[in-house]
Amino acid sequence: MTDYRKTDEALARLTPEQFHVTQRSGTERPGTGEYLNNKRPGIYVDVVSGEPLFASTDKYESHCGWPSFTRPIDPARVNELHDASHGMIRTEIRSAGADSHLGHVFEDGPRDRGGLRYCINSAALRFVPREDMDEQGYGAYIDQVE
Repeated sequence: MTDYRKTDEALARLTPEQFHVTQRSGTERPGTGEYLNNKRPGIYVDVVSGEPLFASTDKYESHCGWPSFTRPIDPARVNELHDASHGMIRTEIRSAGADSHLGHVFEDGPRDRGGLRYCINSAALRFVPREDMDEQGYGAYIDQVE
């Protein structure tokens, strides 16, 4: 089993925006994220630890300005925390292994797919295309993107 955790080396590789989002609970500007319009098959992993988080088959267009997913690959890979910042009550999503801030989850997603919208910052993610998943150690998740 792979140990997905935060290391000093991983943090040193982050861009300033990735660091701000994942380590300071920041938010990228809406409509600017690298993966907002990505439609390729594959998985999205934590940019810090490589922990598998979301599959392309669970991504959908929510028109909120950030990539949106109906569910995580494995609910145990994300932690939900109460967030009362910015004058709102929300549920923050953080990666389980590296404790990276990812975004928030809301209850206004597609009803036929569970009703949740995981609104995630592109800066918190790294996309692994389906054709590279096995080579990069994510072969166990290929069935989630076929």
